[in-house]
Amino acid sequence: LQKSLNETFGADQYSRARKEVLTYMFSRPMQMALYFCTGALRDETLFHHYALNVPFYTHFTSPIRRYADIIVHRLLSASLGARSPIKMEKEAIQKQADHCNDRKMASKRVQELSADLFFSIFVRVRP
Repeated sequence: LQKSLNETFGADQYSRARKEVLTYMFSRPMQMALYFCTGALRDETLFHHYALNVPFYTHFTSPIRRYADIIVHRLLSASLGARSPIKMEKEAIQKQADHCNDRKMASKRVQELSADLFFSIFVRVRP
């Protein structure tokens, strides 16, 4: 598949953009990760990471990137005793997680529509 795609991309000024869009389109069907407050969920199987096959999993990046990552950093830091506990109820944390998920979904949808538009133009002008 990779060899076939590389041959399709070509070598013009737009080949890298085509590669990024098509690679993105192939990864679309993968389930998107969701933020949630563990204290708000009773079913611990929802904490499982399928691809890594680990029962408990959390993910975060640099806290300068996203608000959700700041919250995760603060919660992990408090759970490790490196800072005082966060003064938020689990329902408030879950509400923040829901909001972050909504924004992430909206962003993903815009990205998908942009990729669809680019792909349509690519197909139209491709000999």
